This record gives sequence, C-alpha cells and structure tokens, in this order.
Amino acid sequence: MSVNEMITTGGTTGELTGERADLREMLRRHREFLRTTARGLTDDQARLRPTASELCLGGLIKHVTGVEKGWVDFILEGPSSMGDFTDMTEADWAERAAEFQLLPDETLAGVLDAYAAVAARTDDLVVTLPDLDASHPLPKAPWFEDGGRWSARRTLLHIIAETAQHSGHADIIRESLDGAKTMG
Repeated sequence: MSVNEMITTGGTTGELTGERADLREMLRRHREFLRTTARGLTDDQARLRPTASELCLGGLIKHVTGVEKGWVDFILEGPSSMGDFTDMTEADWAERAAEFQLLPDETLAGVLDAYAAVAARTDDLVVTLPDLDASHPLPKAPWFEDGGRWSARRTLLHIIAETAQHSGHADIIRESLDGAKTMG
C-alpha cells in the first residue's frame, strides 16, 4: 500500500500526543521564529542583504517554503517528486538560486501566505500519516549517499532542522537590518 493510499484509508484520530505532537510542536515553534523575523518589514526591507551573505529575509522564507513542500512531496510520492540533482543545468541552478531571493514581482505577504499554506499541509500530514517509518530511496544528488533511504520521520526531522537553521540566519539578517531580535 502506498503512502497516499494509507492516508486516504486511515490515520491518527483524536487528540495528538507523543511523537507526532512533538514533531508538530517543533515545526510550529521554529516556523514562528522565522515568521517573527519578518514582522513589520516592508517588501524592500525583506529584499535587503545587510550581511556578507547573499541571503535576504524574504528569500529565506521562500526557500524554507520550497524545502518543506519538496520534502513533504517526497514523503508522499518518493524521489521522483524531487528530480535528479546530478543532471542539473546552469539554468536549473540559476532557478534554484532565485529561490533565495524575494524577486521584484513577489511580496513578503505573498511569501508568508505561501509558507502558511505549506505549513498547514505538513501539519495535516504529521497527524494523518499512518506510518512514520514509511520510507523512500533518496533522490540522486551529490550530497546524498548512494542507496540511502529516509523514513517519513527522518524527513520531518530534516524539515525541522532546515527551518531552525534558516531561522537563525534570518535572525542575524534582521538584527543587521534594524537591531530587532527574535529572542534576547
């Protein structure tokens, strides 16, 4: 039975407890840290790169949204949902780099709305996925070991780690912009 079939035929009901509650709460907490870094900013401020890095707040939120969506697609559909990273062209890499930018036709509000939609989908998956041990082979990429597999659990932990890491980046960028901090 595929993961999609398991989701449509069953899942967790009632109040969420234990591991699933912990996973969802950690996602919620780190997402909130990331969203807080953008509070009160204009679109132009969300595009600024005030540090030595090329990262901006709007781009980080956009990137985390794409990462979370991509890994949830992986949980549901397997590695074909992510493509083969070993055959990427220069144009593919340029498109990937644009994920870290808030482009002129994008708004901070739009990026935050997209993030909220992706987060809601992930939260639903944490609740309804029948088996956190369900796994898929990793997509082909120079940064993954050949023949590696990730369970849904490990993939969700990876989403949490990505979100936490980029929340820290965002906090540094925001502090560089105007002195505001997420914590402290």
